[in-house]
Amino acid sequence: MSIAELYQKFKTCSGISTDTRKIGENVMFFALKGDKFNANSFAKEAITKGAKYVIIDEAAYATDKRCILVDDVLYTLQKLANLHRQHFDIPFVGMTGSNGKTTSKELVAAVLSKKFKTYYTKGNLNNHIGVPLTLLGIDESYEIAVIEMGANHQGEIRDLCNICEPTHGFITNVGKAHLEGFGGIEGVKKGKGELFDFLEKSGGTTFVNANSEVIIGMASARKFKERFDYLAANGEVVMLQDSPVVIFSGNDKTYTTHLPGSYNFENIAAALAIGKYFGVPSDLANQAVAEYNPDNNRSQILEKGTNSILLDAYNANPSSMSASIQNFSNLKTNKQKVVILGDMLELGEEAPAEHQAIGELIANGDFPLVVLFGELMASALVALPNAFYFTDKFSLHNWLIDKQLHNSYILIKGSRGVSLETTLQFL
Repeated sequence: MSIAELYQKFKTCSGISTDTRKIGENVMFFALKGDKFNANSFAKEAITKGAKYVIIDEAAYATDKRCILVDDVLYTLQKLANLHRQHFDIPFVGMTGSNGKTTSKELVAAVLSKKFKTYYTKGNLNNHIGVPLTLLGIDESYEIAVIEMGANHQGEIRDLCNICEPTHGFITNVGKAHLEGFGGIEGVKKGKGELFDFLEKSGGTTFVNANSEVIIGMASARKFKERFDYLAANGEVVMLQDSPVVIFSGNDKTYTTHLPGSYNFENIAAALAIGKYFGVPSDLANQAVAEYNPDNNRSQILEKGTNSILLDAYNANPSSMSASIQNFSNLKTNKQKVVILGDMLELGEEAPAEHQAIGELIANGDFPLVVLFGELMASALVALPNAFYFTDKFSLHNWLIDKQLHNSYILIKGSRGVSLETTLQFL
């Protein structure tokens, strides 16, 4: 069956599913494979639960006429998503970067939603599976789309661009993220730059963070049909303070956000610049930024009893960890400052040096209480002999229960695989 023929069947379905636990009536189920699972074995269950068609790539599971056998389920999903995307003649804003992708994506979507019916990536569906699933959810009612693209190795952003074909795009920043997969910082730059490569070749529009010498350099090495540079402090919008949350002025008004740190002001600047490009009135754009409230463990400011908590446990790498620590160090508060930090993953051979550097950064800050979690954080102890150190969650949780922190301002940050948000219930 050709992709075009499959697409005709897709249009008769209610949606897409890859998980039999969350299957809906009349969906098209894609039996994907992973290192520890083979969804071909769930084909019969998917049909029983209401799937209209099941896409499989192992003939042994073709037990029903509703099973459609293909050579490769993932490849088919990606090709179907690309064909669906080609039916839309609206702006597709593609975005990537080492830090701030999800926050920037949601800020851009919030700003654009003030003028357009905006479709955007939900959660962190930003990889080789998530991007196709995102694209297949869009319908003719939308006027603009914002697609987040993540990567941990070179070639991945190129492949995602070929699937979603962005007409516009921007890179938040280039930092020390996924160093193991990318092969060092130059590999990160090359990998993220694949979005610029696509836009240069396709004649798309590029938004360039003029606060970043690295991004400016990457953009200047390419010839774009249209390039739109933006600055965090551009005269129209000025950051008044960055702690405990960003407050900025624009249109002779002051706006208080729910986002901490100057690094988030750069995300705000990107959203406002893109909004301006697409004609969103500045007062509405500023209002959208002020109204945006992060969730899902990203830059959340929480109050628990007498404690204030800056929860940023969505992910971590040396660049984002350093920015968070520096921002927290500059925060003015009468409360005791506490840092609870977890391992930064996927750094390869750079892990010991990068964790030691984080330890040195913490040692130079004003933090009366430092708590470290994870085997990699052992390298940070070199500069932090008085830190409390744990390698298992049970011990960490019990220590927090015994410690009973009060009247503290607490920064919690670590990689997604460390899941430090579990400490919240013990604070």
